[in-house]
Amino acid sequence: MKLWHLIENSQTSANQMKPVELAQFKQLLDSASKVVVFTGAGISTESGIPDFRGPNGVWKSLQPIDFNDFVASEDARRLSWRRKFSNEYRLDSAKPNSGHIAISTLVEMGKVFSVITQNVDGLHQKSGIPDTQVIEIHGNANYASCLDCDKRFELITIAEIFLPDESLPYCDVCDGLIKTATISFGQPMPIGPMMAAEAACENTDLMIVIGTSLLVYPAAGFPQLALNNGANLIMINNEVTPLDGIFDLVLHHPIGATLSALL
Repeated sequence: MKLWHLIENSQTSANQMKPVELAQFKQLLDSASKVVVFTGAGISTESGIPDFRGPNGVWKSLQPIDFNDFVASEDARRLSWRRKFSNEYRLDSAKPNSGHIAISTLVEMGKVFSVITQNVDGLHQKSGIPDTQVIEIHGNANYASCLDCDKRFELITIAEIFLPDESLPYCDVCDGLIKTATISFGQPMPIGPMMAAEAACENTDLMIVIGTSLLVYPAAGFPQLALNNGANLIMINNEVTPLDGIFDLVLHHPIGATLSALL
């Protein structure tokens, strides 16, 4: 176990960082020059977006639509668009919270050079981080794309087609299926973003992992990849993860308050 491995006892209520934790966080951050932040659903729950795999996650009550079903079934595609335009996940009205703003500030300061995210809400970009510094390994739910030619479609265009009578949208270039630009269950991970994420992990000297359960691979392997290349690791997450033991500093505190205290 590393010197700064400070996991809070699950029976202890601790909403704020202790001075020693804050000092250790600052020391690790100050000594790093190439910081990568890796975020999961936990950072966006403070913006009112429910997570998917947590104790009260979306998938506990709502069956996800498998990619193969989406491709094969018009009914599955209609259900997918119906869910999207009902805004079940409250993505459309969500705004960046103090955690997003803190990360954006670190990017603006030149401390963080890349943000890898499992989230599809686009809140990192809305917080002010340039698109070029956000690696979305699960895509983005704020627009759609053709599965065949990758042409981008704005959701307002899809809504005009679907909402009047649930007519399914097709690409006006190649007649391919149109889907929100997210990675669904059963869909291959995007090669470009995955390669970019792996490169960031290999070139960082500090990875800050925020709000992810680290249960789903290959993304859960990013911290280990960074560690193998000599990086220090910090975890901020409300729940214990299976990989907490590899981190230099583990903080089981609210994300927004923790990052705000750091700044």
